Amino acid sequence: MPLPTEADVRGALEPVIDPELGLSVVDLGLVYGIAISPEGAVHVTFTATAPGCPVTEILAYGIFRAVSALDGVTAVSTELVWEPPWDPSRIAPEALRRLEER
Repeated sequence: MPLPTEADVRGALEPVIDPELGLSVVDLGLVYGIAISPEGAVHVTFTATAPGCPVTEILAYGIFRAVSALDGVTAVSTELVWEPPWDPSRIAPEALRRLEER
């Protein structure tokens, strides 16, 4: 079975929504890194919009579930990091427009 690509993983993460902002973790720029081992283990490094964010466990679980569903994935791990700090400049332009329209 072929391994997923980084693009596959990012695509799988699109439906993972930050419940506070209602936007994808990908569109918000919360996904800082994706590593895929030759054996199919995927490690996703992510952040939240602020330290003390109450939804970090929800985000980690959503990431785990979404990536686990991909063909070729043998294991999934997540890592919450705070460096570099997230800021609104990481939001994708289209997602920023949607936020501004609210």
